[in-house]
Amino acid sequence: MLNTFLSIKIKNRINLINQVIENPIYYQNTILKNHLKIASKTLFGEQHLFNEIENYDSFIDKVPIRNYNELQPYINLIRKGVNNVIWPQKTKWFAKSSGTTLSRSKFIPITKDSLKNCHFKAGRDMLSIYLNNNPQSSILNGKSLMIGGSTSIDKLKTYYTGDLSSIIIRNLPIWVQLKRLPSIKTSLLKNWSKKIEHIICESKNKNITSISGVPSWTIIIMNQLMKEMKINCLSEVWPNLELYMHGGISFDSYRTSFKKLTRTKNINYLELYNASEGFFGIQDNPNKSDLLLLINHGIFYEFIPVENGIQLKEKIVPLHKVKTNQIYAMIITTNSGLWRYEIGDTIIFTSTNPYKIKLIGRTQSFINAFGEELNEDNANKAIEYSCNKTNSIVKEYIAAPIFYQDKSGAHDWYIEFEKPPKNIKEFQFNLDKKLKAINSDYEAKRKKNILLKEPIINSMRKDFFYNLLKEQKKLGGQNKIQRLHNNRKFLKQINKKL
Repeated sequence: MLNTFLSIKIKNRINLINQVIENPIYYQNTILKNHLKIASKTLFGEQHLFNEIENYDSFIDKVPIRNYNELQPYINLIRKGVNNVIWPQKTKWFAKSSGTTLSRSKFIPITKDSLKNCHFKAGRDMLSIYLNNNPQSSILNGKSLMIGGSTSIDKLKTYYTGDLSSIIIRNLPIWVQLKRLPSIKTSLLKNWSKKIEHIICESKNKNITSISGVPSWTIIIMNQLMKEMKINCLSEVWPNLELYMHGGISFDSYRTSFKKLTRTKNINYLELYNASEGFFGIQDNPNKSDLLLLINHGIFYEFIPVENGIQLKEKIVPLHKVKTNQIYAMIITTNSGLWRYEIGDTIIFTSTNPYKIKLIGRTQSFINAFGEELNEDNANKAIEYSCNKTNSIVKEYIAAPIFYQDKSGAHDWYIEFEKPPKNIKEFQFNLDKKLKAINSDYEAKRKKNILLKEPIINSMRKDFFYNLLKEQKKLGGQNKIQRLHNNRKFLKQINKKL
């Protein structure tokens, strides 16, 4: 009876979701107006004259765009116990975001408002969208296996810190706690190897109907579970598994691996776009890969056009002025006190009615050494195409330019295969072919093999990237490899380990 009640209540949220879709700009303007009013008496609000801001133009005139380093002095004040700095609520949670292999840790403030009106609200909306798309779903009759990050919650003088998944788990509503695995104790284990063992032990005999997590780490856990239980696919242990929710990194290069794990057509895939800074998008159409932008979740959006790898900050626009198929860097103002904050992601709009986006990659994850403007979306599609053509499976990859003395160069790919191609030259050919087909700048630079030579493929030994993260103490669901580099700095580090 409880499951039926929850299902009806959650399904009915679709009316609220549709209401926002029909009036997106009203909700965006309301969010900005409310944020400015709520934070007007904070240190940040007084310094930036929030009381004098009357419209969007005066907002951008008085509040500059900031990256993490520029906002950090305010965050450091909060961590020292100062209240009312960037948001009026006492901030007791900080998401420790270590991000890619090259970045330092960031401490992103997580307020009660952002938990309730962003992360948890988006979670309910996600479930509502799924249940309305799948009215015969039995997802609420079982447990959801949530594969989060690797760190525990650390209590410091005036606040707690941990990765976002740890904070979410510690604050989930009771009804969600009853529906999830693993236990809180297991979820917050620091030792990733022990954590995997505990997850398998706690979940292998349960009725798991859904799994959520970053694809790379989910695959590791599922492979170990199947090895321990001596089974060939997940449906043998979890026959009612119907949904995998994924985000954090592109799913394109992992799709073949998941089909191999599940071996069933009955599983659905749902992409989410969330981060420590907020919950931004949900795949609302299972037949399309773009994401519905979350308009009424405590986030005011702005977008900087990106051309030739350069952000044109003077051309920044609010939501109602965006265009489709233009690459944008996303700027957010949130109910955690992130004011005009550079999140570091690039997106394109696939639709403006409703507003739908596709994540292209990180602002620093690209190759443009020869004017080819290669982004992660291009790379992921080319990898997936090459795998399909050569019956191979890629586990992880990175790429960077290599420069020759005659001023020409090539892209140097370091690829770890789960299932290698029989002919690496065929894989190389198809990778190059697909990149030419989807990226006209790449095709132009490859013309006659003069400026940009054919790509170089280096096959990495088994578990190379896993061991790289392990060595850097970055194991876990929220740590990832930066896949594209515009110089050879990171590859030089890797070459020392070969």
